[in-house]
Amino acid sequence: MLTSDRFTVERVTQTLHDGRQVQKDVVLHPGAVVIIPVLDDGRVCLIRNYRIAVEQELLELPAGTLEPPEPPLEAARRELVEETGFRCQSLTLLCEFYMSPGILNERMYAYVATGLTPGAQALEIGEQIAIQPVELEELDGMLRDGQIQDSKSMSALFYFLRYHR
Repeated sequence: MLTSDRFTVERVTQTLHDGRQVQKDVVLHPGAVVIIPVLDDGRVCLIRNYRIAVEQELLELPAGTLEPPEPPLEAARRELVEETGFRCQSLTLLCEFYMSPGILNERMYAYVATGLTPGAQALEIGEQIAIQPVELEELDGMLRDGQIQDSKSMSALFYFLRYHR
């Protein structure tokens, strides 16, 4: 078993329909939040975030890992302030989904934040995040053209554009 501050890799046994057993490695994760901050003028606040795992800056939505026993709603408020500096009047659950259930049990909670008040970011050590407001009408093209490649942001934005309005 491998353990880090944010997740654990564990070898588990799965019993198949015919009774055979197989070993699988799974990543156990406390869950995470992703937030769609909607400014009063209708623009969505994306962030430019350097990701060491892919060695590039990605255009994403603000997001972060739950700190157990922290509820998702509180994590969403915390992450919104940390990554964007915004505080919100309203935070509404949009949807929930699994990031990669073939290997990972991480459940993602997507929220829409409105009534935003600007403030100072509270970035963690190593975070390099810049805010980039985007017109709502531009999001579809940005998703289609591959400008947004982060899966949690893609999932939340597709859901938001299709079902939230």
